[in-house]
Amino acid sequence: MLTTLRIRNLALVADLTLELRAGYTAITGETGAGKSILIGALNLVLGERAERTLIRNGSDSCSVEAVFDVSRLRAPLGRFLDEHGLEPCQDGQLLLKRTLAANGTNRQFINGSPTTLNILAALGEWLVDIHGPHDHQSLLHSGRQLALLDAFGGLDSLRANFAELVGRRCALEGEKTSLIVDEQTYAQQLDLLRHQAGEIAAANLAPEEDAALERAHRLASNAARLLELAQGALRQLSEDEHSLLSQAGMLGRTLLELKRLDPEAVCLLSLHEQAFSFLRDLQSDLSHYADKLDTDPARLQSLEDRLNLIQSLKRKYGASTADIIEFGEQARQKLEDLERRDADLERVQAELGRIDAELKRVGGELSAQRRDVVPKLSRAVAREFAGLGFKQHHFDVVLTTDSGISNLKSQIASSGFDRIEFQFAPNPGEPPRPLRAIASSGEMARVMLALKTVLAAQDDIPVLIFDEVDANVGGETAQAVGEKMRQLGEQRQVLCITHLAPVAARASAHYVVMKETKLLRTVTSVRQLDKRERVTELARMLGGQSDVARKHAEALLKK
Repeated sequence: MLTTLRIRNLALVADLTLELRAGYTAITGETGAGKSILIGALNLVLGERAERTLIRNGSDSCSVEAVFDVSRLRAPLGRFLDEHGLEPCQDGQLLLKRTLAANGTNRQFINGSPTTLNILAALGEWLVDIHGPHDHQSLLHSGRQLALLDAFGGLDSLRANFAELVGRRCALEGEKTSLIVDEQTYAQQLDLLRHQAGEIAAANLAPEEDAALERAHRLASNAARLLELAQGALRQLSEDEHSLLSQAGMLGRTLLELKRLDPEAVCLLSLHEQAFSFLRDLQSDLSHYADKLDTDPARLQSLEDRLNLIQSLKRKYGASTADIIEFGEQARQKLEDLERRDADLERVQAELGRIDAELKRVGGELSAQRRDVVPKLSRAVAREFAGLGFKQHHFDVVLTTDSGISNLKSQIASSGFDRIEFQFAPNPGEPPRPLRAIASSGEMARVMLALKTVLAAQDDIPVLIFDEVDANVGGETAQAVGEKMRQLGEQRQVLCITHLAPVAARASAHYVVMKETKLLRTVTSVRQLDKRERVTELARMLGGQSDVARKHAEALLKK
């Protein structure tokens, strides 16, 4: 329910805060007092496009704030807020705010989070229905009418089953689209993938092969020079007349003579033996190194061929052998998937056939049950019309089933194969017309009131606002309108702007809108009336403050 509405600098309103309650609330006042400003403010905070002319003269901006108690809202509000990156509700309170600046800046907030006008409007569709001369009437939409027919007939489960089948069918259609390509493209893809996967597989690459191969090629390409250097080192070490080992032997004999003369020089001889051993090890390692050097041109050519192959693959498939291997695996997997295309397509086609058969069955059952519900809804609405001043009216629920049910289209509405139109003829001799074509706002509002009364248990929108429901009615009809408002107020929060005392008298709360002059400026204000003040206001609506009028007002409040 709407608990608080604050309006600042909007039209004739300077600063106004309304604290509202559940049930049926009547709003009255003299013609021109500014009752329509309340509707305009609600439309503004619910996402309607706004004109800068709404801003109060002399102000830079206007704002409207609305607080809703959403603790019992059936709509998936939490998921909606989360999906759009908005703050969650605290203690079941939803806060909407809209500001409009004179420079054209338009800002809107949900629970303090900035949002777009479209998101605000989408949220508003769940919260408030405004009926009258204002365009915020969800019951005029065919999709909404069909949903309410299903709710009235208890068909929501069957409808949900159909919607689930449509979702599965859409997924299969998407899979089918991805599988179907023209044969030339299909053959080209097969050839390319076979070539890529085969070329990489034939190379038989190892993940780090390129680094090892480059080192081996570097050694092979310099093998002759390396062998020359190794052999030269061996000659210097042991083969020449004055080689290091020969010189080391002479040095050893000298140190032996030194030790003989001075036994304490034994440590010098020990160091010499170690050095001589190192030279022997170096000779052995150099000999093994020289033996391993391969100067065979065929070996070098083989390494060069392998390097050239890897470089060629790198230019096509990746910067390293690991990248090439990964590309090859992906190409192989794509090739397997493509080669399975015919089998997958056959599977999808078979599944689509099963889904289509089930859709026809469920959709046909849904259509049949809807046709059974239509006359029940028509009769229920007609009973409500009888007490609303439509003595010779005609109301139709026209249900049309898609003739193409036998040939399912790729795009199927999740609501079924049916289209619906609520049609109404308020006067004898006139053919029924769609609700959206009704010219009189008073007639429109009363039709909506009748429908809302019948469908109150199924409709999820919690706040209903009626404007001009009393247009061109009076007497017993006015009494009936007021009673229906009261009945609706037992299940929904109802706000009604009315000029009729019998309609206002049935409300559990009554507000009056007044236009005053303060400091040479016109200001609109709203205040709640107590019981005595209600008698005075109802008497004014009945024609004056005579004893007769006041007694009539008191009698209306006691009913």
